Amino acid sequence: MEHIRNFSIIAHIDHGKSTLADRFLELTGAIEKRKMREQVLDSMELERERGITIKMQPVTMRWNHRGKDYTLNLIDTPGHIDFSYEVSRALSAVEGAILLVDATQGVQAQTLTTLRAAQELGLVIIPAVSKIDSPLARTSEVKEEMAKLLGIAPEDVWGCSGRTGEGVEELLAAVIAMVPPPKSNEPAGSKSVPSRGAPAATRALIFDFQYSDHQGVIVYVRVFGGSIGKGDKLEFAASGKTFTALEVGIFSPAPRPAPALPQGSIGYIVTGIKESGFARVGDTVRRLGSDDAPFTGYAEPKPVVWASMYPESQDDFPRLRSALGRLRLSDAAFSFEEESSGVLGRGFRCGFLGMLHLEIIAERLKREFSLALVVTTPTITYEVETSDGKRHTIYSPSAFPDYGSITKVWEPYVEAHIVVPVEYLGAVTQMLFEHEAVPDATDNFSEGRLIVHATMPLRELMRNFFDKIKTVSSGYASVSYDMRDMRVADVARLDILVADEPVPAFARIVAKHRAYEEAVAAVEKLHAILPKQLFATKIQGVALGRILSSKTLPAMRKDVTGYLYGGDRTRKMKLWAKQKRGKKRMKEHGRVNIPEDVFMKMVKSE
Repeated sequence: MEHIRNFSIIAHIDHGKSTLADRFLELTGAIEKRKMREQVLDSMELERERGITIKMQPVTMRWNHRGKDYTLNLIDTPGHIDFSYEVSRALSAVEGAILLVDATQGVQAQTLTTLRAAQELGLVIIPAVSKIDSPLARTSEVKEEMAKLLGIAPEDVWGCSGRTGEGVEELLAAVIAMVPPPKSNEPAGSKSVPSRGAPAATRALIFDFQYSDHQGVIVYVRVFGGSIGKGDKLEFAASGKTFTALEVGIFSPAPRPAPALPQGSIGYIVTGIKESGFARVGDTVRRLGSDDAPFTGYAEPKPVVWASMYPESQDDFPRLRSALGRLRLSDAAFSFEEESSGVLGRGFRCGFLGMLHLEIIAERLKREFSLALVVTTPTITYEVETSDGKRHTIYSPSAFPDYGSITKVWEPYVEAHIVVPVEYLGAVTQMLFEHEAVPDATDNFSEGRLIVHATMPLRELMRNFFDKIKTVSSGYASVSYDMRDMRVADVARLDILVADEPVPAFARIVAKHRAYEEAVAAVEKLHAILPKQLFATKIQGVALGRILSSKTLPAMRKDVTGYLYGGDRTRKMKLWAKQKRGKKRMKEHGRVNIPEDVFMKMVKSE
């Protein structure tokens, strides 16, 4: 184990993590040059399209440094706050982390959050500044920022460029020099009871999953004790499910079978289990019949955004259930449970860590499983006391009690941390006011930049707050947040009626003082994107017990007399009268067909 190093790369989104990982793979020869491409560890199509990392990705590299052969296990992590649970799981499986900061942007709010998580786990932090080759780089200033943040000298901060490769070899050598070899028999930050077996009792921590139609559940593990080989009889400590290791191996970066996974290594185990529910992230893999104490695992992620998903065709309900179960194996941060709606039929209420998380899951369901979905407007959790004195927890806007039957509502609050240049402080403060945020304190962060701490409703944070903060600060401000307590809210349910029928998927919870503005905006948007029907369709926004906005979508025009020419006009008049009677019947008994893309467009912000 003296020649094994387990480390991760943590950073704010778009600070060059994946590009730096590419250079590590090139330097160590982990991937052939002819197979090299940009963001090679971002294997998902969505990741490559958006240029962001969504899933953590482990890779094993072999490197000869100063005459010694080292095994370097790297876990590349996402940078967006919605995928912070991925980062926390990766950090528990390693001993050190490269803290990467963009030389053109400096330390960001999310950098502070990931750094705090790594420090709480007791990891060795290797500070590095990326993109030092950029003409806009402020390398020396950013090094000063990081030095002040970590309490070290600026000379101890490494510089590198993922594009040119400058400083990459020195940074990898620093990993070998600074990150300790794996010695502990417990995960980073673990408070579990030490194993009652031998010092090297076989135990491995599951930090991720994959599902294969042919091989079943494949668990990604960090081996903390003993060795796991092909054919070993194993069990999951939590569920007690037993299995035989059909294959073990490492990532290089594609899965590659190995004879065994020794203590300190990171790799995968093919279980052959094809049912969901037996394996879960944070569980412990140990030898069959062993009484070795399991690890404490990970704290369960708490969803902050909820949305319901229904198949466009109810025949696809079993497929949707199967697809969600499959995705749950690879993304432990989202949850789902079955629900039903009188209008939309059977579906699932799903919990997510943020709006981007919701968007990614919906897109994956559409692409990977070819499902046509109806996704309701996202909301957060509310607690409502009704006039009969009962207290209810509300996850869906359509389940929110009617206006007049509510006596009190509580909603979750967050503490937001905004890093902003001094010249944009006024614009950011105004935006905070618009989003019901109350600034608590403003501290000097670095030369020319401040960090603003503010308390605000989670509801307002999810109302396009991240995009707006980037807009008013010309892209220079960044945001992270921590969950706080539940507080009294002044909100109401806004219903959108189409042809006098409420559409549950469009219902949302809004602040009472913004009910009219939200109703007008929702009606205008739906009026613009809803396809015309064969009859005039009324669209209304209803809240606070009254209609706040209304607009009529004109009927689709169809020329029923187009094939006639010349002759008596009375024949045309008869056709027009027949068409008019048909449209009247459709208006009374017809049903408006709302395509899937309309639901998705209503969910997305402009």
